[in-house]
Formats: sequence, C-alpha cells, structure tokens
Amino acid sequence: TSVAGVFTRSKCPSAPVEWCRAKLKGGKARVLVVNSGNANAFTGKSGRDAVTFTAALASKAAGCKPAEVFLASTGVIGEPLKATQFSGVMDGLVRQAMPKAFHEAAKAIMTTDTFPKVATATATLGKAKVTINGIAKGAGMIAPDMATMLSFVFTDAPIAAPALQKILSETVVDTFNAVTIDGDTSTSDTLLAFATGEAAKNGAPKISKASDARLKDFRKA
Repeated sequence: TSVAGVFTRSKCPSAPVEWCRAKLKGGKARVLVVNSGNANAFTGKSGRDAVTFTAALASKAAGCKPAEVFLASTGVIGEPLKATQFSGVMDGLVRQAMPKAFHEAAKAIMTTDTFPKVATATATLGKAKVTINGIAKGAGMIAPDMATMLSFVFTDAPIAAPALQKILSETVVDTFNAVTIDGDTSTSDTLLAFATGEAAKNGAPKISKASDARLKDFRKA
C-alpha cells in the first residue's frame, strides 16, 4: 500500500511521529498500529525502544519489513509505554483483521472523545469509482496544526506515494490545519493516508503524478 503523512510541527514530537517521518521515505505500508491511553511522548530512549519493539512485533505477525509498519499513539504524555503488552495480542489482531471494521477501529482509538469519528466519500477516477474512508480521534488540544488529532484515511485508488503525499500536503491546509477547539497544540498530531490500489482491478487508472487531471474529483472528495 502507498502511504503519505503529515505530522505535528512541535519541536518535541512523540516517538511514533519520529518513526513515521523516517519510514515515509520508503513510500510503502503494510501495517498500521494505533494505541490509545499512552501517547509515548516525552519518553526519550524508552519511547524509541517501545516503537522499535512494536514495529518488530507487527512486522513478524504480518510477514513484512519493520519499515512497512506505521505507528501512532494517543493518551497520557510522559509515561513510558509498556509495549510488551502488545506481544500477546499482535498475532491475533493481524489474523482477525476485517475489511469493514472501520467503526470498531474508530472506537478503539478514542480517549476523551464522546463518539467515534468516521467519514466516507466516493470519487470517480478515470471511469471507475473509488472509495475514501477516514477515521479520526480528537476532542481537546486541537489547534492548527491539527493538535492531538490522529486521523487515518484509506482509499482503494491506485496512487503512487509521491503523488499521494503532494495531494495530502495540499488538501490539509484548508481542512485539518484550519481546525481549532481550545488553542492548544500537541506532540502527537498524525494524519496518515493509505492507497491500496485495489480499484485498479475495476479499471481505475494508476496515478503517478499529483498534477494528473484525472484526480480532480478525488482531490475534492
């Protein structure tokens, strides 16, 4: 799956943010691991070790490279993340993954949210229809840019990572980066977009450049 992302501009980003920034250069994703309850921020070396350990667990469970694992954490700041707790459940999570469990995932990443946040849109790409599904977490500490918001967008459109990154970076300006609730920003802001390319089976053209005119409807969606 192609992957793109934008993150907090805080000079004290969380360990998962630092991990994702480094792995985005590869442009490929196989697994997304999100935990709530602990933000793994201001945790220093132990935080970085927890991220590396979690990625190793997930990559083994899914049969991929650690660099194809993307991570996000939300919750309490400054407490070490006990990533060893993931070792007993990671295999099962990968094995039980379902195509339509977006609501369950949206509920699982909530912290102080009072309801799960989900959105779906469709767009025409070439002569094919593609779908965009998004889930988000965030209730407070939200100000440009994004603040304590974790958001994950998934599409079946066949879009290469560099093009997906450019689209995401441009469209975030008037959307997530225009949102404020309480004027506070955070260490953990993460917005990741994943393009699986599955719609190519239905005739959707493969997109390699963000300037492709066929992306007009997709950009709007």
